[in-house]
This record gives sequence, C-alpha cells and structure tokens, in this order.
Amino acid sequence: MLRRSQSPSPCVVGDACVVGTINPELYKFLEDNSETHFPEGCLGRLGVPAGGRRLLGDLIKARRLQAPSETCSPLVKRHLLPDERHFLQSRIKCKTANPQFDEQFIFQVSSKSVTQRVLRVSVYHVDRQRQHQLLGPVFFPLKDKTLEGDCRRIIWRDLEAESLEPPSEFGDLQSCLSYNDCLHRLTVVVLRAKGLWLQEDMSFVSVSVRVSPMNHNKFVKFKKTSAVLGSASPVYSDTFSFQAGPAELDTARLSLTALQSTEGDKPPAGQGGGGPCMYARGKQLAHWNEMLNKRKELVKRWHALCRTTEP
Repeated sequence: MLRRSQSPSPCVVGDACVVGTINPELYKFLEDNSETHFPEGCLGRLGVPAGGRRLLGDLIKARRLQAPSETCSPLVKRHLLPDERHFLQSRIKCKTANPQFDEQFIFQVSSKSVTQRVLRVSVYHVDRQRQHQLLGPVFFPLKDKTLEGDCRRIIWRDLEAESLEPPSEFGDLQSCLSYNDCLHRLTVVVLRAKGLWLQEDMSFVSVSVRVSPMNHNKFVKFKKTSAVLGSASPVYSDTFSFQAGPAELDTARLSLTALQSTEGDKPPAGQGGGGPCMYARGKQLAHWNEMLNKRKELVKRWHALCRTTEP
C-alpha cells in the first residue's frame, strides 16, 4: 500500500511561522586566484559577474589599481558602444586601490541589438582638484559567449594602457598575433580600431576589418570581422586562424584592411599589417618578430593605418 509522503510541519516561533531559510552559499562568488596574481606592468584588474544581464548591469570590484599619486580614489564610467555620448558613472571610492563597488546600472537597449553592442568600462582616478585621470579601460563585446555562465563566477579583465602617441591620419588598429609551431597555426585577433577616417555620415557607415594572409605578394585567403555600425572607433575581438608552416613565415605577411560599407560599396578606410623584414619595417616588423620569439603567446600591439589602393 502506497502512502503519501508528508511535508515537514513549519516551525512556529511565538506568533511567527518559519516556512524556510536562505542558504547563503548560493549567493557567494566563486573564488579564484585572479585577485592575487598580477603580471609585471599590470595597471589594475576589474571584476564583473558573468551572465548577460548581470554583466551589463552589475559592477563588483577592482584590484591593485595603479594611480599616478600615492593614494587612489577611483570611479568607473560605463559606455554601451557605439554610443559614446551617454554613460553611467559609479560613486567615488576614496583612498583605496582595491575598491568594492557592488553597484547596479540600467541601460535601455533592445534585446535584438544587445549582441551588437560592446560594454566599455573605464576606471578613473579622481585627484584633489576633482579632475578625472584615466587609469585604463576594459572592453566586453556582448556577443562573446565566454561572458555567459554561472552568475556567481567573476570575469576578470586587466586594464588596457591607452596609447600616448597622437592618432594617425587614417586611424589606428589594435591586434594580437600568435604562432603555434607545433600546429603550424597563425592566429590573428582583431581587437579594436580608433580614429578611423570615414568618408560618409558616420551614423550610416558600418566598418569591418579584412584579414588577408599573403605569400610573397599574392593573397592566400580572405577573412572578415563582423561589421560595426556608426562608430569611428569600433570594437571587434574577432579571432581568425590560418595554417602556415615554419618555412612559409619568411615569405608570409599579413594585410589588415579597414573597410567602410555604404549602400553596398566598400571603400578602404586604411590598411596595416605585419610581416618579416622583407615586407615590413618599424612597429609592424617588431610585432612580427615578437610573435616569433614568444611562441603560443598572444602579442598585442597598436598599428597606424595608412592609405591603400587595394580593391
């Protein structure tokens, strides 16, 4: 004979009835070593919760911020790119290089366009004259699937150093290069661009970057990033891999071309790249050599774009 199981009776305390308790373990963030291990030259590290809506709205903490003075009084500004005009700002945390924010922000954005946006979180130091000095930004492309997951997990990003050099005439492009000699694989990560020279009304122009490996002066393959609409400083974080044997690296080079699209036409906005001494000089050559010396590591650099006549 089957008997219906009985639920436990609620506990009565005075005039109140206890119907359940909250388990605090469910609300703790998972621990890791990201708060204790910092590479040399690190400008600081920012932590936000994983998960789409929480990433967009919550701000947790920062660690080991490097202020220009002895004490650090940080605040954070959040932009939802490509909108550069509107931002949300945190409260100032006085005299701490390890601020705990625990603040929430609300962006009005449609669910259809959210994956096309990039969250930029910029950390500033507020000095005695109430001037805001940028310590560094962090970028979170909302299309990135690695940002999803357990909301108790904290996503850490190191602050990026802003280039102190004046912008070039046709803009600048930031990319990462890596070469795996075991797999014969060349990896290119197109991160972002800034100050692009666009020919039309910017609000109607979408910009993408074409990645083209070349052998001697012949194009081997073409790959292209996603297109970003209405920004002269687009953020991509798109990764591409190409097969290249060690012997090919002496005659291979990369062409990175920023393309602007208006009503089907795609005129180049500027070109950069990298390669060995046969094809590159200056920073492009230094970036290529550093990639070869640091096998399997992502080497990040900014490069000035120049005018191009490529089709």
